[in-house]
Amino acid sequence: MARKPPDVRVLHGHRVISGSELRATFVEQEDTADNPTRLRRRILHGVVLVMLVGLIATAIVVALAIMNGQIKLPAAERSKAAVSVCPKATYDYTPPGKVHVNVYNSTSRPGLARTVANQFAARKFLVGAVGNTTSTYRGVALIVSGAAGQSAAFSVQRNLPGTDYVQDDRTDPSVDVIITGDFKKLAKPELVDQTPGRLSCPREDRRIVDDSRLPIRPTAKPTAGVAP
Repeated sequence: MARKPPDVRVLHGHRVISGSELRATFVEQEDTADNPTRLRRRILHGVVLVMLVGLIATAIVVALAIMNGQIKLPAAERSKAAVSVCPKATYDYTPPGKVHVNVYNSTSRPGLARTVANQFAARKFLVGAVGNTTSTYRGVALIVSGAAGQSAAFSVQRNLPGTDYVQDDRTDPSVDVIITGDFKKLAKPELVDQTPGRLSCPREDRRIVDDSRLPIRPTAKPTAGVAP
């Protein structure tokens, strides 16, 4: 009697699952809409994606607000306050007879320093040095003094409206006037405002002077053939 061929799907009394049956089983489980593992994975991916989009949108909004000045960073405010050198005090108008002023011409117009110095002298200011110098400042003129000369500088600035005050490290009360390209003329004597006030430092807002060159201390530079 012929022997029955052994069943290859049975090993030691246990049924052997084929590869095709195993793949079919897993595919069926993964494609099931009610599969909790797959559902949790989809929810997690969705949450992460929403958070990422939200962070990107927030970063863009904050960056635009900072660029437009709607948000001011505390560090930037502290830095700006630290470099401020404009005096905050209120000064009385010092009589011209007590103000020592030096006049320097940084323009290409010959004889301008001497002309302005003569006008200051006519107003009873005590004129000292008169000469040429150089300056990268763009404006009417620079009014320069040390801390001891701030009240005197206030009086000089009232005679030269539109000028910019800068403090240097000198210890005497002298005041330097550095005439620059936009200078036109002194204020008329009868129109000089002699009421108390503060020094004007528009440089700090316009940023038209190289801060690395401060403090400014003009040095007379005689130029051959060019009158100061």
